[in-house]
Parts: sequence; structure tokens; C-alpha cells
Amino acid sequence: MSHMGWGLRRKKKDMPGGLWTKCKDCAAMIYTKEFTQNAHVCPKCDFHHTLNARARIEFTVDPGTFAEKFTDLRPVDRLGFVDKEPYAEKIEKAQKKTGQADACIAGTCEIEGIPVVLAVLDFSFMGGSMGEVVGEKLACAVELAEANNAPVVIFSASGGARMHEGALSLMQMAKTCAALQHLRKKGGVSVSVMTNPTTGGVTASFASVCDFLIAEPKALIGFAGPRVIQNTIRQELPEGFQRSEFLLSKGQIDAIVSRHDLRETLAKVLRYTPQGRDYPKPTAAEA
Repeated sequence: MSHMGWGLRRKKKDMPGGLWTKCKDCAAMIYTKEFTQNAHVCPKCDFHHTLNARARIEFTVDPGTFAEKFTDLRPVDRLGFVDKEPYAEKIEKAQKKTGQADACIAGTCEIEGIPVVLAVLDFSFMGGSMGEVVGEKLACAVELAEANNAPVVIFSASGGARMHEGALSLMQMAKTCAALQHLRKKGGVSVSVMTNPTTGGVTASFASVCDFLIAEPKALIGFAGPRVIQNTIRQELPEGFQRSEFLLSKGQIDAIVSRHDLRETLAKVLRYTPQGRDYPKPTAAEA
């Protein structure tokens, strides 16, 4: 018995890591290869886990059409902010970890043949927080959409404004909203896709003021977190509070779309706009 037990322990210890992924919603253990092939959606409970920006772009746009813009924009520690470690060091670590300058990737692409300006927040870079660079990239993306007479699609995955940049980060809320309003006045169209999580100053600005508001299933969307709200008002919150299904029932978003249907749905929405109506749905052969 002792030898058998030793053998089992040895086998478990020698099993390579990374084979399994635990669902953050239902705690099911998922074969990582299956999880990746399913676009990071749990096959058991359909919970949509966070995608990094590059994976999101690859999954959303027509292959080979994405051209990144505004790559010269890089964050600066203007305040000399120090928490547990200097902000400058946090930036450097996040850049090494992700291979990106900051938490937003923006550029031009096509979605089912429709020219689009795309901006995607990356939660893996400091929680997708919005500082100067993120706000500037978003504003530049909106302005590029206006100049190209193209729709802009924005994917959000963020903890909110980046506290390390103080009021400079909060300014980005007004700047991004102003850019979107200017686009709207010029006849442009914007689409916001809110993924898990979309919170704080991002929810309170550009993510909620686009022309079309789409969310992925079960996404956490709100300003302050549910625990903060519950402790402040001293009341029990409704079941599913701040999840996309709750927001849809209250009329705060327009639709909930599965990740597997998102590309097709975006194209369908864009074909109803002045910028996208001249691009018919591709035939089966073209697709």
C-alpha cells in the first residue's frame, strides 16, 4: 500500500503544469487546450473569461487586416508616485510582462469587410486602467474614425482610472467623452463592447456613452464595486447586481452577445450605419 501511495503521489507531482484551467465562476476544471480553443469561455457555465488585447483583436477582426496606430505613446510618471513601489517600476514590469507600452491597443481593421477603427483595453496591463496614454489613444482612435469616415469599436476591460496618475487620469474621462460627442455631431458612429470587468472611470465615461452598448454574458459592469456599495447603503443588493444581465433588464445596455457571435453581430450593427451600409455580408465562399 505504501509503495502504491508513493507512486500515485509521484505521478501527480510529475504532471506538467498548465494542463488545466479553473473557471473563475463555477470552479470547473477545464482542459486548457479546450479552453483556449473555446475563446476562453467556460464550456460548463458559459462564463466569459478576460481575453488579452492581442487575442481579442485576433478573434474579432478579419485576418491580416489590423494595422496598429499610435505606438509612439508611452506612459510617464509625472507625479513621482510611490505606493508599495514606484509607479515607474510598475510600468516597467507591466511592459515586460505584456510586451506592450500601455493598457490600450488601437488601430484600423476590417470586420466582415467593413473598415473600422478599433481600440481594445488589456486587463493584463495594470488592470486595464486608464491613464494619460490610454485616454490619448482612445481620443486619437475616435478622431481617426472621424477623419476616415469609419465607425469606431471600443472594447473595455478595466478597473477604472489609474490612481497613480491622479487628476491627469481623471481628465481622460472628459477627453474621451468629448471626442465621442464630436464624432457623433459629425455623423460618426461608435460601438462600446463591455467585457468582464468594466468598472470605475471607464464605465463612467467612454464605455457608457457610445451609440451602441453591447456586453458579454455575466460581465461585471459598474462604477464602485458591489461590496463598497453594500457597505455604504447598508442594504442587501439584488441578485446578479452589476452583471450585464441585470443592466440589460434595467435598460442600461442594448444587448448581450456571446463572444462566439460577437464578430457577426458587430458587422450586422455596422451595416445599419451610414459608414457600413455599402458593405454587404460576405458570401460563404468569401468568408
